Amino acid sequence: MSKYYLNYLDELESEAIFILREVWAQFQNPVILFSGGKDSIVVTHLAKKAFHPAKIPFALMHVDTGHNFPETIKFRDDLVRDMGVQLLVGSVQEAIDTGRVAEEKGKNATRNTLQITTLLDAIENNKVDCAIGGGRRDEEKARAKERFFSHRDEFGQWDPKNQRPELWNLLNGKHFQGEHFRAFPISNWTEMDVWNYIKRENIAIPSLYFAHEREVVWRNDSWIPKSEFLKLDGSEEIVTKKIRFRTLGDITITGGIESDADTLAKIVDEVATMRHTERGNRSDDKRSESAMEDRKREGYF
Repeated sequence: MSKYYLNYLDELESEAIFILREVWAQFQNPVILFSGGKDSIVVTHLAKKAFHPAKIPFALMHVDTGHNFPETIKFRDDLVRDMGVQLLVGSVQEAIDTGRVAEEKGKNATRNTLQITTLLDAIENNKVDCAIGGGRRDEEKARAKERFFSHRDEFGQWDPKNQRPELWNLLNGKHFQGEHFRAFPISNWTEMDVWNYIKRENIAIPSLYFAHEREVVWRNDSWIPKSEFLKLDGSEEIVTKKIRFRTLGDITITGGIESDADTLAKIVDEVATMRHTERGNRSDDKRSESAMEDRKREGYF
């Protein structure tokens, strides 16, 4: 009798596809949270495989902070057009203009926390009962605590001490009116897994992930890119460096690393030697030891 073997990427892919199909089976109006970063791109690619040859049955939802990399927005719009899917956009700038949130001031100001209100408003306004994200357990200790199906109460809040058990392949998506879930199909993937999968599947990604010349400033132990939103103090100097970004967020908080990795193969080789998490270059995570968990409790991704 012949035996059928899956390599580790096939196993991870199979698990993620199972989660995506469970979401579609258990919820009425799920969406994919799409940031334009590699993880949400991989989740969208997996959704295409899960429901092929039909179109994916999920809209893409993007929380637009107004401080995005231009390359990320172009990539998002091109992908939505090519896939023929619906794009739902929540605007942080609109939330500021209408008084829903107050913008931070100063050199280290960020719109990261302001995304929470905008995301919860978008979920409520669009009657979303499950938001599928690209969070992975290896990224950060708060994300390591989450289940595949992560329950949110009627205020959009997450209680890490009150999560539902997930025994075997049993996932419980039952919820009361006003509550919703976040689902994380690639929870068990690592950064290395994501890059090996992107390389194997030849998935298109934003050019920001590849090494290129860019004007940057050294801040918070990272190379922060020059932009119209960057406020410099007297000791800071704009220089040109060949860098790439391991993770994508707002242009004001996403730090790059010096690198010569300008192909997928080189990125895979580089990541294999890394000893620090990819979010180590995100200044929003450096505000406190519990920065991520505090945001997640309030409704962050």
